[in-house]
Amino acid sequence: MIWRPLFWPTRVALIALAVVGFLLAGQFSPAQAQQPICAADLNGNGDAGDPGEVASCSAMADDAWLCPIQQTMCVADAQGQYSCPLGSQHQCLTPASGGTPMCSPNACTGSDGAGIEDDPVIDDPGAPADGAVDAEGHCLGNIEIFAGRAVRCRPAGLRTTFQNCCKDKGKIVKDGMGSSITSIQTKIAVAKGVYTGMSAAYTAFRAGATAGQAATSGANAIIAGIDPTSIAISLAINFMMDFLLSGCDQQDMEVGMLKGSGMCHEVGSYCSSRILGICVQRSRGHCCFNTKLGRIIQEQGRPQLKSFNGVGWGTAKNPYCRGFSPEEFQALDFSKMDLSEYYSEIEARAQADIQIDMKDKIDAHMQVIGQ
Repeated sequence: MIWRPLFWPTRVALIALAVVGFLLAGQFSPAQAQQPICAADLNGNGDAGDPGEVASCSAMADDAWLCPIQQTMCVADAQGQYSCPLGSQHQCLTPASGGTPMCSPNACTGSDGAGIEDDPVIDDPGAPADGAVDAEGHCLGNIEIFAGRAVRCRPAGLRTTFQNCCKDKGKIVKDGMGSSITSIQTKIAVAKGVYTGMSAAYTAFRAGATAGQAATSGANAIIAGIDPTSIAISLAINFMMDFLLSGCDQQDMEVGMLKGSGMCHEVGSYCSSRILGICVQRSRGHCCFNTKLGRIIQEQGRPQLKSFNGVGWGTAKNPYCRGFSPEEFQALDFSKMDLSEYYSEIEARAQADIQIDMKDKIDAHMQVIGQ
């Protein structure tokens, strides 16, 4: 009996069934025309991310728009001239249906979304693959051990249609010992494979496919791009279902999968989208690594090294995620590190044995590359 042919269709059926259920339950509707919006930081916390702080503008007479946040009625003088009690700098506008003019201290964006400023998405490819070698096979490029990748995810806000794209959905990407030769790009490829499956299902459905046909497209796309031994399929399906109709993008999903699997260090939060100077979307910068062990060693090893003094993890907007040089790695004192978070998830072994095993892996790799 061959194991793979019996096992593989089961995975296909599981994915297809979950996607079918989600597509049948979901409501796909054409995108509506964009309406002017406005924002105000009502509670003074530095952004307009709380309920009631972002609103669609109201249509007024003469093709004008009024922000409903903090709007108030204008006051007429003895001559019947209206003025805004909030200040003369605010214009009184008459509702399209008639009635008393209104004013608001908050401005509207243009109907095409003009006025919304977005920071570029963090685009860090990670440590370059310096593949050049000399005649003896020694690596000529820079060596980084446990190198990470700077990425961001977005909590609930305007650009995510107020969906939390930093949600933790569990340990989707499977972990391992994680030596320096295990690339973060492998883990990113797994996340992209799930995103590809989502996109294929959604595209097929919008093109007129039935729910079953769309599910098949999504399942095939996932299977084609992912080694099933590298991912918890059932959790990946649930994750895909949550993200499919949200305002989350591919990097949100990559971070969500890796963070839930314990492979990311959060650096901080920053404003990534603004309306007329008011923050309407925040992002959380992360350093994501090839394994949970890499993240733990980075977190506890950096404070031991002078080369990271004053730099730390960089800033939320520009995380500093480089790996250790061979010299830095050799200078780390593992006896001062608490690796219990990692030990608790692997086969019970003596701490000293695990440290020796880990050191042997690194030393073997250093010998291979001629260091």
